[in-house]
Order: sequence, then C-alpha cells, then structure tokens
Amino acid sequence: MSTKVALVTGSGRGIGLATTRRFLAEGWRVALLDIDGELLGHAMAELARPDDTLALHCDVADAVGVTAAVQRAHAHFGRLDALVNNAGTAVFKPILDVTPEEWARVMAVNLTGPFLATQAAAPLMAEGGGGAVVNITSISGLRASTLRVAYGTSKAALAHLTKQQAVELGALGIRVNAVAPGPVDTAMAKAVHTPEIRKDYHDTIPLGRYGLETELAEAIFFLCSDRASYMTGQVIAVDGGFDATGIGLPTLRAQRRNL
Repeated sequence: MSTKVALVTGSGRGIGLATTRRFLAEGWRVALLDIDGELLGHAMAELARPDDTLALHCDVADAVGVTAAVQRAHAHFGRLDALVNNAGTAVFKPILDVTPEEWARVMAVNLTGPFLATQAAAPLMAEGGGGAVVNITSISGLRASTLRVAYGTSKAALAHLTKQQAVELGALGIRVNAVAPGPVDTAMAKAVHTPEIRKDYHDTIPLGRYGLETELAEAIFFLCSDRASYMTGQVIAVDGGFDATGIGLPTLRAQRRNL
C-alpha cells in the first residue's frame, strides 16, 4: 500500500506506454487506461507485470466510465498519487472541411477527457495527502499549425485548463502541470509524416531531430515526482527547441553551415 500509484490514459502505445514503463522502472504501480481494448491487452502482455499494473478499458470522453475507472484503480491499489492525461485524438483537415462532429469529438477527448479524469481523481488524491496531474498538450497548442484547427485549439485550451486546475487544486496538495511535445517519433508520426514533412521538421527544430517517446516519459515522470514538488501551473515544451524557432531560421542555419 505504500508503493505509489499512477493512472496513465492513452497508455496502450506511444508516449503513454513509454510513461508507464518509466513509472514501473521507478517502482510505482500503474493503471493503464485506453479506449482500444486490443491494444491495451497487447500492452499488458508486453509489460508482463500483473501485480503492478491494471488494465482499464474506457473512453475518456465518457463521464460515467471515467469516474468508474478512476475509482476502480483507487480501490484496486489502495491509493492514487499521479494522473497523466495523455489520451488524445486528431483530425488533419483544412479548417473549412472540419465537420461539427469531428470538432466535437476532438474537444471531447482532448479537453473534456482531462477535465473529467482530474475531477474524478482529485478527491482520491486529496484523501492520500495530495498528488500530481500532468496533462499532455502539444506544441500545436502553443503555435498554429496547418490542418490542425481542432487539435491545436483543444490543446491550447488544455494548457489553460492546466493553469486553472493548478490554481484551484493547490490547496488540496495537488500539483498540475503540462508537457507540450513537439514532433515525436511515435507510430502515428511515422505513419503520417512523409519524408518531405520530416525534412521540414528537421530543418526547423534546433536539435535537428524528432523527440523520442522515452524523452517525453522522462519529463512526465519528473513532474509527477517529488523532485518537482514546487512546480505547478506550468506548461513545459519538450520539443527540441521547436517553439523557440523564428522565421528564417532554417535559411540562417543553412547559411551558417556553408560559411
């Protein structure tokens, strides 16, 4: 019962699964929540840690389901110390082509989901003396990006929700921060980013590469750990410097290489 417990949404693969592995490596127990039951099953089998993990099949946009899942995790492990709101979805379309239904679904998963999960988890964390929440926003919530009107807007709103949660939950001993990933070498990125798109990103990112899922997991775990005990209300870009770049940087870098 003294072992700390985290609940990670969207943990069937990608950043969520990498974050789960990071918690387990530090001796935490983890509840994995995902909408894809098959993917969740594969993750559980791959981890092979039945005593330290719990599978929760749930849609984060389902208020009743989320509340039940969070309560189940707490009942199973006896405590809840951290919540990582990682589950997300996206629609890549021109702004005039996005349907109201697509807009609503992106908002439901990316914004309402973290609201519901945190609302369900906060009282349970408070019972145990406090905890930490990390919302996974995106660099697309900090700077506009082509074809991402719903996604980027939802992530920008999530950044503000992070601050709102931090202000209101601090009195309960709950810290709330956000991580904003830049381009990351996830399975989704590998599937949808053409070689031309990858080159554009490499030319724009000061570190000249995509991030790794494990690098995001390190930042997420840090914010959940006691080492970040005086940090709350912050949005940390883990993006290789992408958000810091200005107009003309790729050209200037090319000129410098040619000097």
